Amino acid sequence: MGKAEVEEMFARLKGLNPTPETELEYTTPYELLVAVTLSAQATDVGVNKATRKLFPVANTPAAIAALGVDGLKPYIATIGLFNTKAENVVAMARLLLERHGGEVPRDRAALEALPGVGRKTANVVLNTAFGEPTMAVDTHIFRVANRTGLAPGKTVRAVEDALLRTVPGHYLQDAHHWLILHGRYVCKARRPDCPHCAIRDLCRYKDKTPGEPVPATA
Repeated sequence: MGKAEVEEMFARLKGLNPTPETELEYTTPYELLVAVTLSAQATDVGVNKATRKLFPVANTPAAIAALGVDGLKPYIATIGLFNTKAENVVAMARLLLERHGGEVPRDRAALEALPGVGRKTANVVLNTAFGEPTMAVDTHIFRVANRTGLAPGKTVRAVEDALLRTVPGHYLQDAHHWLILHGRYVCKARRPDCPHCAIRDLCRYKDKTPGEPVPATA
């Protein structure tokens, strides 16, 4: 996409959803960190069902550490890879208590040093909890960036770097939310809903789903 097309793309996405938010439910940076850690290879809907039961019981590093791995597992047993995730979340809680006074650090290196936290999770926390203009590339964003021609890349990191170069600065804070939601509900993996796509005319995808364009609505 050209510079003007990128600007138009995000202007349209913003017009449809001026204040996009994560679909994970949280009230504190720590709750967000736990929710994002649990969301790997799981749906936000599934994570929310689990955390609605967990967070009223334990939503601080101290409470999670006290719960322990065996105590945590029943709350997250419906989430994929729950055994490993339980170990990581409890180890993370203990490390936050030992190194950061029980607070979630606003630092990429410190976040990525926590058990179960990779670059994508750190980016989500930095962006959503702390307002940093980061780009958390998941499968949806990877797909949208490549399909549309917005920021093609063969790896997640290549797409992240390309998006940081390409997305206009005034859209960067909310860009990853717009792209995730677009990939989740419109530019879907198996059958993209091209007739309802607000950026269909800008998109470079050659195999668009046939159908007459439908006026975009929020």
